[in-house]
Amino acid sequence: MTRRLSTQDDNFDAAFAELLHLKRETSAEVDDVVAAILADVQRRGDEAIIDYTKRFDHQTLTPETLAVSAEEIDAAVTATPADQRAALETAAARITAYHERQLPEDADWTDESGVRLGWRWTPVDAAGLYAPGGLASYPSSVLMNAIPAKAAGVERLALCVPTPNGEVNPLVLCAARLAGVTEVYRIGGAQAIGAMAYGTNTIGPVDVIVGPGNAFVAAAKRQVFGRVGIDSIAGPSEILVIADGENDPDWIALDLLSQAEHDQSAQSILITTDAAFGDAVETAVAKRLETLERRDIASASWQSSGAIITVPDLDIAASLANKIAAEHLELCVTEPRALAAKIKHAGALFLGRWTPEAVGDYVGGPNHVLPTARSSRHASGLSVMNFLKRSTMLECTPGALGAVGEAAETLAKAESLEAHGLSVRARLNALNEG
Repeated sequence: MTRRLSTQDDNFDAAFAELLHLKRETSAEVDDVVAAILADVQRRGDEAIIDYTKRFDHQTLTPETLAVSAEEIDAAVTATPADQRAALETAAARITAYHERQLPEDADWTDESGVRLGWRWTPVDAAGLYAPGGLASYPSSVLMNAIPAKAAGVERLALCVPTPNGEVNPLVLCAARLAGVTEVYRIGGAQAIGAMAYGTNTIGPVDVIVGPGNAFVAAAKRQVFGRVGIDSIAGPSEILVIADGENDPDWIALDLLSQAEHDQSAQSILITTDAAFGDAVETAVAKRLETLERRDIASASWQSSGAIITVPDLDIAASLANKIAAEHLELCVTEPRALAAKIKHAGALFLGRWTPEAVGDYVGGPNHVLPTARSSRHASGLSVMNFLKRSTMLECTPGALGAVGEAAETLAKAESLEAHGLSVRARLNALNEG
């Protein structure tokens, strides 16, 4: 039975809180296992990676076959059907154009004291990209992870994609070629994260690791953070749809199921101002679940974590949306921009009845790697900023140091850091002596 809530119910606050805090993330105790794998990779390098690949992916590799060769990638590109390659090219062009506009500008100015100030942005040297593997892998995620790095100016892009039993999706390799990936390795799991973080004889270490993965990959990213940068610790996918009664209920049902089919732990929520429309969507979801290819997964997700919430007006809908802080938020209403102005917390917004979230997954342009589990309250989706770092700049002329130096010396003395103060005083004395 679908979870139905209404703000008019006496127990709404308690029911909404329960929905908000459903534990959908994996409860498996993986940290100890991952820590052992990472330590082993750090100690034994290629040998450990090869052992874990044989154990988990049933594939025997050597240091010479860890990397996918250029010839194999050429063959995959050739094997990609023309319509699928054209779709990838369309997606890549749109994602590139969007992310190139995110590039920040350097700054340089002189203030009233004569101190020259500024900052400049520079890319990391190497980015590690992780893509789930096998025949059920997602070439769109390769584009979404690699293109922002390329747009940021990263020179080395290393992709790890597991190939269980030697199976690889040609589209993944085609996407890697289109996105400018420089290295592809047929490894996955925590061992792949360790290889990229620590480096081995075959795989050079990177500066930043991005990309989705299972619980072991997520735990590994968490444990190597600090040695390398990471994008986020992604949880199960989620969608929130705010819809009035003027929508086609089947469209909204499909939007909800588009995330439910990802994972049994995914979450799909509808907030509507029309209870009868909520009924119609519930019926449409049930009908679609009769024929959907991934109906077992989608049904489990909808039954365990899905919900339909009825509210009196869109102001209340926006208030609830800010508490949910969803990864994806569709605003299927007559005036979506007016409603969007009231939204503070969402990974990505999709405005209007003709903007299904699925367009954003592939060809919209914005990134589909987004904060989950309410983390959009403090985090943003993947962008070029994940691959850039800012260096500040400061330049004092003798006159500028004379204007600000004594204050610096005073504060150094207040903190009992004698050498700090003396390093300034030595210059001030020279300045005073002419």
